[in-house]
Amino acid sequence: MRATPVIPLALSVALALAVAAPARAQSAGERPEVTAAAKAVDAKVVAWRRDIHAHPELGNRETRTSALVADHLRALGLEPRTGIATTGVTAVLKGGKPGPRIALRADMDALPVTERADVPFASKVTTTFNGQETGVMHACGHDAHTSVLMGVAEALVAMQDDLPGEVMFIFQPAEEGPPDGEEGGAEEMLAQGIFKDFKPDAVFGMHVFSTLNAGQIGVHAGPTMAASDRFNIVVKGRQTHGSAPWGGIDPVVAAADIIGSAQTIVSRRQNIAKQPVVVSFGAIHGGIRYNIIPDQVEMIGTIRTFDEGMRQAVFSELTTIAEKVAQAHGATAVAQVPDTKGNPVTVNDPALTARMLPSLEKVVGADNVVDPGLTMGAEDFSFYAQQVPGVFFFVGATPEGRDPRTAPSNHSPEFYLDESALDIGVRAMLQVALDYLNDPPRG
Repeated sequence: MRATPVIPLALSVALALAVAAPARAQSAGERPEVTAAAKAVDAKVVAWRRDIHAHPELGNRETRTSALVADHLRALGLEPRTGIATTGVTAVLKGGKPGPRIALRADMDALPVTERADVPFASKVTTTFNGQETGVMHACGHDAHTSVLMGVAEALVAMQDDLPGEVMFIFQPAEEGPPDGEEGGAEEMLAQGIFKDFKPDAVFGMHVFSTLNAGQIGVHAGPTMAASDRFNIVVKGRQTHGSAPWGGIDPVVAAADIIGSAQTIVSRRQNIAKQPVVVSFGAIHGGIRYNIIPDQVEMIGTIRTFDEGMRQAVFSELTTIAEKVAQAHGATAVAQVPDTKGNPVTVNDPALTARMLPSLEKVVGADNVVDPGLTMGAEDFSFYAQQVPGVFFFVGATPEGRDPRTAPSNHSPEFYLDESALDIGVRAMLQVALDYLNDPPRG
């Protein structure tokens, strides 16, 4: 997930805690059991986060992390289901009183990023990814999500006798995408039936966010995070000597023209007054020597949209541009747009968001709940929210006193999490869960 600048609803006051500081005092309106529970698990959550951070694992390879999670759930007296979508874990807590069903989700995977953050528990893990040696790092904060949900599970189990309804805990692999040739992530968790026998009335998730200060929570109703799709375009020409370009067909020039023409999709073809659109080329590969015009050039990139009609239109327009521009150069183009099944737009159910907004405000205060607007980053939480009403919110990660607009972003090798975000995450998830279970929407 990649963040974008925040547009505050009101003046916000960041609240940051030192790593070793005690848990924050109860906020006005916050359930006293939330305050007590968060304080009871605070040290454990920090320890889990640091351990997971020091031992990151890529998507569909989260064996150590999922074992840690499953062992913890068993120790709580739950019966975890393991091995879902390769390394996913779920467990259901049945409260002592009748009530609705909810699901709480955390993702577990790390990124192929070499860590540069100056913390004593920095990752030293390395791997081979796409044929290149690289570090592995929790550069997006999924270590925080996992440890927060472990703490929330422990807190809710302690309340089991008085808890109305049922709670499914979802620990998901491969949010950042499974390895090529594999299935994974939220879509695969659902395909393997996690909502078949337990269909929740609502699903909630959170993400630590570098563009918010610690002590802030961000939430946006309706379309929130963009649909994300990949594309692959191969331009095929005819190889020749660089000194005699007329002796072949130059795919490099054709590829350059395709890239330039593709910019008109956003600037001239889509109504961006309706919803924003992004078409970005991320890599170009072609040729091996300075004086040889190659046979072909490959280009890959990403498309981000918020409207399904616009999404399909961009697919068609980029395909047409690639094929017709290549043809104008005497070349051909094989355009796979998209080249894999992407993530749909993440939509926060408007009614549910309005219903749960006061719960978030009870945790950090109304002035510290902001609207981040549309976020061009993507999240496969979207698949859960297609099945049942969902709310996905952001928890500030950048320390107080540091401008979140210039702080290292999610996915940066210098991404830094103010650990007070862990306390906020636990409180927010508990408050949302308990408020919903005790007073679900009617009608």
